Amino acid sequence: MTDNHFDVLIIGAGVSGIGTACHLTRELPDATYAVLERRTQLGGTWDLFRYPGIRSDSDMYTFGFHFRPWRGTEVLADGPSIRAYLAETAAEYGVTERIRFGRKVVEADFSSATDLWTVRTIDESTGETKEYTSRFLVGCTGYYDYDNGYRPEFPGAESFSGDIVHPQQWPDQLDFQGKRVVVIGSGATAITLVPAMVEAAAHVTMLQRSPTYVLPIPARDPVAVVLQRLRVPEQLIYRTGRARNIVLQRAVFQLSRSRPALARRLLLGVVRAQTRGAVDMRHFSPSYAPWDERLCVVPNGDLFRALRSGKASVVTDHIDRFTPDGIRLASGEELPADLIVTATGLVVQIAGGARLSVDGEPVSTRDRVIYKGVMMDGVPNAMFVLGYTNASWTLKADLAAEHFCRLLRLMTEHGHTRMVARADDSDRDIESAFGTALKSGYVARADQVVPRQGTGKPWTILNNYFIDAMQLRYGRLRDSHLHFSSVRTRVAP
Repeated sequence: MTDNHFDVLIIGAGVSGIGTACHLTRELPDATYAVLERRTQLGGTWDLFRYPGIRSDSDMYTFGFHFRPWRGTEVLADGPSIRAYLAETAAEYGVTERIRFGRKVVEADFSSATDLWTVRTIDESTGETKEYTSRFLVGCTGYYDYDNGYRPEFPGAESFSGDIVHPQQWPDQLDFQGKRVVVIGSGATAITLVPAMVEAAAHVTMLQRSPTYVLPIPARDPVAVVLQRLRVPEQLIYRTGRARNIVLQRAVFQLSRSRPALARRLLLGVVRAQTRGAVDMRHFSPSYAPWDERLCVVPNGDLFRALRSGKASVVTDHIDRFTPDGIRLASGEELPADLIVTATGLVVQIAGGARLSVDGEPVSTRDRVIYKGVMMDGVPNAMFVLGYTNASWTLKADLAAEHFCRLLRLMTEHGHTRMVARADDSDRDIESAFGTALKSGYVARADQVVPRQGTGKPWTILNNYFIDAMQLRYGRLRDSHLHFSSVRTRVAP
């Protein structure tokens, strides 16, 4: 191993990157690898987002790695706890010393002559550039732009006399003590911010264009609490809790898809019990079916507790324009504000915005079909991790990393230096890898960059952990769509 050549280069030291690196250490200990991380700390999303109350929106039994238990009974964990978990995992598996911090990947090119990737990076603090080469490339950057959150153009925004903040660029010293706050949005970020800000703010208003399905869950896993008291081993608590929650997630999703009217009645009934008549149910009664957009969860109903206290409120309306003192709504009502938080979503990109190419020809990610949810057709020796949209991200990231290690072992055993998925014209379709089931704003915006799904297996995204586990963990590695070869045996035309 040299300072700039490795068997595997992993882009990103967040959940997917740390997980993939750990799998390489566990399953292919002789493989050399490095992790290229743009930031100065590991954690990815959990190092970037620092807004009040930042927490997971998936339970920690499924958000944690399957090979290292989440030690705790919290159902949802806060950002600092998740960063600590990732740091401890990286240290335990010897990943930390393999991370090259402060290295933004700007370009990656695969050479068919050598079967190697050349990855160009820049240190944004100094402008220094450096190249790395590797046999394989793994994109673990998630699917959104770390530089810019999504913020629509709001008429009159320049006239507002207070601060306008996007959660993705939350200032370290932002003071909202005693201020009137309007949070624009109704997704996971907004419903996290509202209860986190009410104690310090004078009042917090959640302003939404349309309602979201919200499900209260216990803050602590009651089963895990009992098992800990009985001194059941942590590993067993974790494995049983993880299996249970995977089944529950899938059951809720399947019920929402097969019996949407029943799922809607159940979800709204839970919310009605939480609001206790203090909030008009129209603010929590979406016009769409459950899981047409991602279901949001709140621990111990903290959002509803904030609304019942009177220190927070929810308004469903469209924005006419910003004014010097707040926001004028389409209804004519004006919401007074000293601080406006635009929790309006993400800007989607692939591979952290790096330019990808094969033999110098640019790769248009939107025009590629995704193979088994982990590889893009025509892009050799590369995997791109995209987690689930209807379950915990880490469930899919774990499976993708395991599958990648299986492929690398196969290639080593047979002396292959290249693998590439090839789609026929009949395999291609226009549907995004995110699918058509979810209708969230970020999914629609992602259509311009996210790879396509195909017309059938192995080019379709299943978003089903049980089927994916069988396919990626135990399924056949060779098929007619995945081609293996060696640079030593190919003959130039």
